[in-house]
Amino acid sequence: MGVTRRTLLQSAVAASAAGTFGITETAVAGSASAAASPPGDVVGKITVGYQGWFACIGDGAPINAWWHWSPDSGRPPSPSNTGIAAWPDVRDFTRTYPTAYADLGNGQPAALFSSYDQQTVDTHFRWMQQNAIDTAALQRFNPTGGEGPTRDAMAVKVRTAAESYGRKFYIMYDVSDWTNMQPEIKADWTNTMSAHTASPAYARQNGKPVVCVWGFGFNDSQRPFAPGPCLDVVNWFKAQGCYVIGGVPTWWRTGDRDSRPGFSDVYHAFHMLSPWMVGRIGNVADADNFYNVATLPDLAECAAYGIDYQPCVLPGSVADRQRAHGDFMWRQFYNVVRAGVQGIYISMFDEFNEGNQIAKTAESLAWVPVDSGFLALDEDGTACSADYYLRLTGDGGRMLKGQIALTATRPTPPVAGSGSGTTNLALHRPTSESSHTQVYGSGNATDGDPGTYWESANHAFPQWLQVDLGAATGIGRIVLTLPPSSAWGTRTQTVSVQGSTDGGSFTTLLSAADHTFDPATGNTATLTLPSTATTRYVRLTFTANTGWPAGQVSEFRVFSA
Repeated sequence: MGVTRRTLLQSAVAASAAGTFGITETAVAGSASAAASPPGDVVGKITVGYQGWFACIGDGAPINAWWHWSPDSGRPPSPSNTGIAAWPDVRDFTRTYPTAYADLGNGQPAALFSSYDQQTVDTHFRWMQQNAIDTAALQRFNPTGGEGPTRDAMAVKVRTAAESYGRKFYIMYDVSDWTNMQPEIKADWTNTMSAHTASPAYARQNGKPVVCVWGFGFNDSQRPFAPGPCLDVVNWFKAQGCYVIGGVPTWWRTGDRDSRPGFSDVYHAFHMLSPWMVGRIGNVADADNFYNVATLPDLAECAAYGIDYQPCVLPGSVADRQRAHGDFMWRQFYNVVRAGVQGIYISMFDEFNEGNQIAKTAESLAWVPVDSGFLALDEDGTACSADYYLRLTGDGGRMLKGQIALTATRPTPPVAGSGSGTTNLALHRPTSESSHTQVYGSGNATDGDPGTYWESANHAFPQWLQVDLGAATGIGRIVLTLPPSSAWGTRTQTVSVQGSTDGGSFTTLLSAADHTFDPATGNTATLTLPSTATTRYVRLTFTANTGWPAGQVSEFRVFSA
């Protein structure tokens, strides 16, 4: 079983920690540097590191092991045989595998997912879609050994899910412990991985397929490569027509601490640089320090060399109590966006080994094995829903893209529906519909983009549009919009509102009434309920539209008051 990056870098972190947090450097003043590249699939986007490396005996994977779940992968995970630091929330998976842990705190069996199941990968990419996460970087370690066939299969599964859910993906090579890396990484790309660039879901930047190489220049025994072979690999990928990202040491620019000296030419050869941050910071003060000593001078260096900059943002370790119910992660989003970075890399999507994942995680001890010692997302006393860090990442992406204003104040409530009456409870939540026409699906109504919209089948009233708030929530007001364009003339739609706690039995929350959408007043209609209603599923039913023979909504916003 491979080891995590934190394990690999622990000695380097320990050796440099005092210097890291005691440094005084002059922050680069002035406005944000201009991007070297225009927006694409990584510039201007949120990318998540996707491991996809969990398997279970009996799942059909060639590796036939509890891959990455337990150190002794021939035996099921247990308190004495565990490779993870946090427990996943598995309620959305149709297939799970029993472990040797005691039952969860709520009495349910302690079971885990397998990344090898297509439904698992599909579910992960659906979460990305629901939370406006743009791109996934599939981690690919040395594929020449026993893990190779399973890793090859995972690339196919990720491609399928990305195509199904409208996400982008690219291959991110991790060169850790790859003895014969220089020729083998070229052969792997040529013979196996480059075929995936034919997918419409494969990420492109500046018209080129994206590939990342993580690990060049790190000052440790797992990546002992000299500058020459590393530069050769970077230039080879560029010669293949690729846009090449470097996953590089934190101190790449200064060439010390976790970076080997003499790698400046290698670092400057990449199209984009993404310095590693896991294990470097653990609280808001650390994040603010790194803004001054790393982010700003790094960004200036990249601008001087025409390199795009993609810093890491991490949620923090659950086990180390770093998360501060999202304030730690939001501070990083705020710092890198105000610096003017070109993209953001989330470390990581599914890294349960480090406890540094944004994927759905046990929200309380009711969802954790009773004998495990694992902490849950509410470890500091603040209740957090299992999907909280997915939602937080979605809001960080909106701030990066200018869809919400730059703010140091975290806008995301830890539990959906727990915010004030100004929090849109439907934003990035799952949707469903009676029908849609052409490309105007229901997801457009909660994507936060006022320019996209849902449109039902034409000439076929009644039609309905529904949002799942994730949990039974008190609601009092609904705001509907149409695109803010004069091309959308004034129209009146007849709409009623229904609610349900189980998605099956609905009651009327607001009777059918006419609501006018006028471009002169923002093409907005507010539907106020007669009293606060507690519901999980909110459904709009359309029976008439004076402007077009269909139900139409750009933004479906739901508020507590």
